[in-house]
Amino acid sequence: MTVFLTGYSYWDNTPPASAIIGRPIIHEVAAGIGTYDDPVTLAVGWRIDEGKVSEDFQPGTRFYIPRLRKYAIVEDLCGDGAKPQGGPCHIGWEGYHWLDIYVDGSTRTAEISQQCMEKLTGIQPVLIKPRKGYLISPGPIVETGCKVFQVSLLK
Repeated sequence: MTVFLTGYSYWDNTPPASAIIGRPIIHEVAAGIGTYDDPVTLAVGWRIDEGKVSEDFQPGTRFYIPRLRKYAIVEDLCGDGAKPQGGPCHIGWEGYHWLDIYVDGSTRTAEISQQCMEKLTGIQPVLIKPRKGYLISPGPIVETGCKVFQVSLLK
């Protein structure tokens, strides 16, 4: 599927300067190096209907992001407030689902983290519920140089 991918860092998480997440599955806080067994935390849009919370993708859903060569897992929520369904994460971007990947940055500056998030933001292909075995570039995204790769045909 094709999505609009953005990043969030330690510095702009809610609350700022934290790695707190809303739907822990594998990690207690936002983390992950991008392998199948240690995927990077991913935040997704959500809505509240008559007091019931519904995530755009269920917590625990895995993705593979070829441009980052990372596996990711839904463990957090993107957006907040009483009507998160009115925010961009749930609405999406120009018809594409919005995914927000944790880039970390806790050992770097907020400015370096922001530059990385800008670099990886965009419309791109991802695989939902991927198999093991895709090429990976392990490590926290900011801390390993915010690498992005050309996307080739996946098999």
